Amino acid sequence: MKRLRELAGMSQSAAGRVIGVSQQTIGRMEEGQPTKVSDLYVNTLCDSYRATDEERVTMLDLAGEVRTSQKSGGGWWRAYADEMRVGFDHYMSLEAAAAGLISWKVTIIPGLLQTAEYRRAVAWAETPSASTENIERRLEVMARRQARLYEDLTVDVILWEAVLRDPIGGPAVMADQLRHLVTVGRRANVTVRVVPFDGTRRRGFGSLVGSFVLLEFPKLPASGLIEPPVVYVEEWAGDLYLERESEVRRYRDAFAEIGRVALDPDESTEFIVAAAKEYSA
Repeated sequence: MKRLRELAGMSQSAAGRVIGVSQQTIGRMEEGQPTKVSDLYVNTLCDSYRATDEERVTMLDLAGEVRTSQKSGGGWWRAYADEMRVGFDHYMSLEAAAAGLISWKVTIIPGLLQTAEYRRAVAWAETPSASTENIERRLEVMARRQARLYEDLTVDVILWEAVLRDPIGGPAVMADQLRHLVTVGRRANVTVRVVPFDGTRRRGFGSLVGSFVLLEFPKLPASGLIEPPVVYVEEWAGDLYLERESEVRRYRDAFAEIGRVALDPDESTEFIVAAAKEYSA
């Protein structure tokens, strides 16, 4: 819905005036947050956005998904909003709806694959002034996110060796974290690979790209259409969401290029095991 509005050259305020709601309501609709999203509203906005028939069906289907999610208690992460960066709840809604994701990380291990102690160390580093209660609530968020690994979410992660070499939390925490990577990487729906420091041509390409996650979504039940993929780029100053086909393709191609110089899954497992032993020595 946001993409259609932007393509139509309309602001959230202008879209709100079309259906008689506030700018904030439009923002919540676009993020899949609880609102009184009626099919009449969606159809009216689609008219204003000059949506195609296929786009209209997709928007109506998504609105139905939001209503169903609200009735079934979806959006659990909103209870933890005070423990998240501004705007991260949008990523949480995307991850919860995703069928699969691919991720390239150059600094820290992805949240879906973190141990509790590693996550605790990251949280303290991010917010040294946080209370113990705040930190523990962030760990609760991580644990609930990781439940998706035992459902139908497919995860393909490539890590820059720097991620393994940064002793976040100390040697014992890192050794345990790397052993956990090996364990979770054995799941049929999870792939973990590593790009090592060995000077091989093009292995520095990934550090230029920077960390990102590309999320893909399942078919919508009513229409059978597939919601377009989204690229999430996490930055210190704010998060970036890319939805244009050309932007998504660029990151998909980058992931493929990085994958070509990464160790294969078995080699990566051996590499991670060796790194864990170094921390345990």
